[in-house]
Parts: sequence; structure tokens; C-alpha cells
Amino acid sequence: MPIIYADNNATTQVAPEVLDAMLPYLGARYGNPSSLHLLGAEAAKNIDLARAKVADLLGAKPSEIVFNSGGTESDNAAIQGALAAQPKKRHIVTTAVEHPAVLNLAKLLATQGYEISYVPVDKEGRLDEERFWKSVRPDTCLVSVMWANNETGVLFPIQEMSRALKAKYPDVLFHTDAVGAVGKTPVNVSRAPVDLLSLSGHKFHAPKGIGALFVRRGVRIKPLIVGGQQEEGLRGGTQNAASIVALGKACEMARERLDRMNTRVLALRNKLEKECVARVAGAIIHGAKAPRVPNTASIGLRGLEAEALLTALSDEGICASSGSACKKGIPSASHVLIAMGVPREYALGTIRFSLGHSNTEEDVERIVETLPRVVAKLSAIAARVA
Repeated sequence: MPIIYADNNATTQVAPEVLDAMLPYLGARYGNPSSLHLLGAEAAKNIDLARAKVADLLGAKPSEIVFNSGGTESDNAAIQGALAAQPKKRHIVTTAVEHPAVLNLAKLLATQGYEISYVPVDKEGRLDEERFWKSVRPDTCLVSVMWANNETGVLFPIQEMSRALKAKYPDVLFHTDAVGAVGKTPVNVSRAPVDLLSLSGHKFHAPKGIGALFVRRGVRIKPLIVGGQQEEGLRGGTQNAASIVALGKACEMARERLDRMNTRVLALRNKLEKECVARVAGAIIHGAKAPRVPNTASIGLRGLEAEALLTALSDEGICASSGSACKKGIPSASHVLIAMGVPREYALGTIRFSLGHSNTEEDVERIVETLPRVVAKLSAIAARVA
């Protein structure tokens, strides 16, 4: 049975072209980019080329790109770096639906005396912008608002918000976790005046363990990792040339394939949602009325548990993900769905399909044929147990 992979928001397969680009730097081109000899200079030159490709995808300058290990480090570097550079400011604004890389850091900072304001969302996952503006103050150090939610795909109006913030509070820094957006929707920092932006390569066909932080020219942050003077002193440590070259290639490909993501992949996602709602009684789509990235379908199935659904789908060769977490065998609803006010009977049974460039019409057909059968089987078991 061929496997259908519909969990591209969790991670993506390394593209063959990306693998081809990075392999020489795991072999013959093994020089340390900081070395002055031939092999080092060659690695350094190709890191510079990769930096330009990342910047090109974002509408940034190459000098504004700092390479790191991925989204979590990037979020931490942005937030902690901004706070360290402005020690007298101890107020942060974020949202109730951020990735744990931001929310758990915010919880830690709260224990260290920082004041955190959490902006709520509505039932479709849209940000409460009125509450946002009531939360930001002249003494706010920074706001951190994700570009796209990783669970529902809901987009926040980062371009409009960052422009308005800079007009009203020019000294407040704006950070956006764009891990769920880059490669799926246009992300352009020349149009959205954010100060700091996080991305992670494995979300768009680069390897795991490589990412970048955009730091707008003139923005001052302190390094999270202190060591040598790599990355203009903002991230110490020997540069991972192979993965950096891979990230550059993945960014180049993402730019070329963005139209396809927003046409072909979007059409597949829309068909999947339409058929699931039509074929599974009571199924709902979270965030359906909000702007979303084109590949993500968060589907609530009443009265079931996501873990059982995902296991049953996996047995059928279908890889998807969950909108909930299971801690010590006790199901708990996702913080995103709780913030949206999703009823518990739907929140616990929410699964996420996130499509990619390799998915086909046949994949969608098999998913929408399999899901009703799985739901019926699990519903019958639940009824017997009850």
C-alpha cells in the first residue's frame, strides 16, 4: 500500500534538488567557512550565495539574514535578544495561539518578572485586533505575532499590523514567527516592516536543523549564542555549510513554486475539505471563514479522539497530524482550539491534513474515501463502550 503523506506542516521531505546541492559539502567540500584556505573560501562563497537566496525569497538584504538551527532557536534569539538589548523595557505582547516556541518562552519570562499580554482570537482563529492595540504600550519592548498558525493555517494581517505599529509606536519591535508561512504564502519584509522574522527550512523541503532569523538593518539585538564572530557576531559557532546551502536552494525553489502552491495545492485542499464535510456527518473546518495558507485543513470530528483517528488512518497508509496533545494517556485539546472556543467534543477529535507539492488528486480521493470508513468504525466502537 503506497503511503500518502499529508503532514507537511510538521515537516517536509528534503527535495532531491536540495539534497543534490548540499551533498558536496558533506563530502569533498568539507572546509570550515571561517578558514582562509581554498576549501574554506569555497564554503564561505556558497554560504554568501545561499544568504542571497534566502534574502531574495523574503524581499530582504543578504546582510539581514542570520543562519541558525531553525524556528525554535530563531524565535528565542529574536525575543531574548531584543529584551537583552532593551533591559529597561519589560512588557511583551503576543497571542494566545502562538507556537510553543514562543508561548513557553513567554511563560518562562513571566517567572523572571516580565509582563506578558496575550491577545485572543475569535471563533475562526482571527486575531482580535482591538485587543491587540489596547495591549501595546509605549513601554512595550516587542510584540511577537505569528504570520500563519501552524494548526489551522489562519493568516494574521502582519503587513497591515506592522505598518500601523511603526506609525504609532516606532520604538516597539515587531517579531513574527513566519515558520508556518514561508513557502506557502508571499512573505515580503519590504512590504511588511517587521523588525525580526523567524523561518525554518524543514517546513519547505530543506533538512531539519537549519533556519534563519531576519534582523532588519539598524535593529539592535544581543546574541543568544555567544562564541566566534560568525553571522556578524549574532550567532556564534561554525557555520553548517551543507545545510545552509540546502536552505538557499530550498528558498530558490519555494519562490519558483509559490504560484503552484496557491493554485494546484489550494485546489486539492479545497476539494479535500469539501468532500470531508459532505461525506462525514458533523465534520467542520476550523478557520474556514478566515484567510488561510493554501495547504492546511483542520477538520473537527465530533465525539472522537484524534489519537485513535490518526492511528487508524496510519494503518491505512495515510499520514496526518492532530490538533490536540495527549499527555500521559489523557487527551487534552490544543491551546489553539481552546483559544478559538471550539467545543470540547470537536476539539478532541480534530485532525490536520497539510498538503504539499507531491500530493495528487488520487491522494485526496483516497483520503476522502478512507476517512468516513475510519470514522464509522471508531464511532461504532465508542458507542459500544458507552
